[in-house]
Amino acid sequence: MVEIKHKPYLLFLLVLAIGLFSCSVQSIKFDLSSGGARCFSEDVKKYAIIFGKYSIVSPNEGHPVHENHTITVRVTTQGGSSSHHLADHVQAGQFAFVSHDSGDYLVCFWADASNNPQATLSIDFEWKTGVAGKDSFNIAKRSKIEKMTYEVQLMQETAKSIKEEMSYLLQRNEEMTNVNWITDNRMFLLIFVSSFVSFSMAGLQLWHLKSFFKKNKLL
Repeated sequence: MVEIKHKPYLLFLLVLAIGLFSCSVQSIKFDLSSGGARCFSEDVKKYAIIFGKYSIVSPNEGHPVHENHTITVRVTTQGGSSSHHLADHVQAGQFAFVSHDSGDYLVCFWADASNNPQATLSIDFEWKTGVAGKDSFNIAKRSKIEKMTYEVQLMQETAKSIKEEMSYLLQRNEEMTNVNWITDNRMFLLIFVSSFVSFSMAGLQLWHLKSFFKKNKLL
């Protein structure tokens, strides 16, 4: 664990870094054979807005994708305990939701085995979280507000994200400090008990040897 010292310039760098990475935008293009599967995971904090968009890319530019070439897409939390999106036998789609728990979120793609003819599908996938996701989530539509107001709202959301991230980091630091303190105390107790047992056994051995020698009149 890296200790965060409360120095002004370090705090400034930390805030700057959080501001730069408070939103995440990932665009991925990958291939998937018929009957194959591929999953992606992203560590997302609580109450973050998540937006995703995917589509099968036609191998022949300017021509539509073969109607029998489809995929199945599912978005879940780690372990599959909660499902946020499920689309069967589609060629394109999108999803948007707010995370209610921190942790890894999984996006899995399956190329339908029934694809006829069999083929390797090329898939475009875009994933956004944080302020970037809010833009696609249509929380603030450019058509309804002026550009300047929209930019101010984005700045406010960025500042809010930075504040939430700082609170989260401080909370995690406090939790790790408590864990270290508990671990140190348990290690100290274990060492004390081990030392006590060792000295007790040594004392018993000495007492036994002394009794044995006296009994046999060796001392």
